[in-house]
Amino acid sequence: MIECEDFYSGTYRSELSFKNKLSRLVWGVVWCMLFRPSPRPLFGWRRLLLKLFGAKLASTAAVYPSAKIWAPWNLQMGERSVLGDCVDCYSVDEIVLEDDVTVSQYAFLCSASHNIESPSRDLVHQPIRLERGCWVFAGAFIGMGIVVGEGAVVAARSVVVKDVESFSVVGGNPSKLIKRRKADWVARGK
Repeated sequence: MIECEDFYSGTYRSELSFKNKLSRLVWGVVWCMLFRPSPRPLFGWRRLLLKLFGAKLASTAAVYPSAKIWAPWNLQMGERSVLGDCVDCYSVDEIVLEDDVTVSQYAFLCSASHNIESPSRDLVHQPIRLERGCWVFAGAFIGMGIVVGEGAVVAARSVVVKDVESFSVVGGNPSKLIKRRKADWVARGK
């Protein structure tokens, strides 16, 4: 058994490289000065800025000016995918939004945390994948390593800590299945 004083004596040391830290610093300045104050309809301008920092974005992807992207080089967005107002995209690891994905306002996509068993609180991270046509409603939390399946819906203020099956609707804290959706909407919409 670990004694309390032994357990708490560890100090956190960032595992991220100097290049990563410097890139995030430069991105933070660009975000504050050029991205955040940009007029709402200038999606192309924000796509350009994100691409300059390594994001892989389709030409119809839309990122609103108040969305926060921690590391653009870990962001991929497909056709007609959206990061809404005040979305927090904590992209320590890769975050992928496939085609027709909507992430509504104030949602938090969190690809990293810390090892709670480690005295030094080691960084842990896993990618997040939001599959085609899924919708993450306002204020939802998507944890690291999560896959939200095709056509799935995550209800507002939900906390998702397990994968969400395709064409299901989940909600709550932790999220649980509410119902299944019909898959035929995909064929009608395309």
